[in-house]
Amino acid sequence: MSFTAEEITYLRSQPLARLSTLSADAQPDVVPVAFEFDGTFFWVGGSGPSVADTRKFRNIRAGHDKVALVIDDMVSFSPFIARGIRVYGRAEEPIERTGMVGPGLYTRITPTISWSWNMAGEPVGENWYESRRAVHQIPAGGPDGT
Repeated sequence: MSFTAEEITYLRSQPLARLSTLSADAQPDVVPVAFEFDGTFFWVGGSGPSVADTRKFRNIRAGHDKVALVIDDMVSFSPFIARGIRVYGRAEEPIERTGMVGPGLYTRITPTISWSWNMAGEPVGENWYESRRAVHQIPAGGPDGT
């Protein structure tokens, strides 16, 4: 299973995500990040000399490659309309590439499981939004791929 066309459209419409990594002493760290989604992988990174020393990249380089991303937005408070996608995945060592904010260091994140809710942007009803869970196949050449 993979992302639906509606989920891909949503992912490509959003400029920000929150990325969670885990430090060597097991402290979770969440930061807002610009991201891009190429249809298979998420890319997170940036340019400038200090990017290499960010906590997220230090955590990934230390072997803590399990990450979580949340991409969401609040369409309206009245009526209440929220939507989003939560992704668990594996991050690779940062590499030099040209991405959404220009040339710099980027990590490629391979999604393994995702949950999406309210892609249609409907007001919440009597019950909270149901989520769609997807288990993603790791593509050949991806983390743990063959």
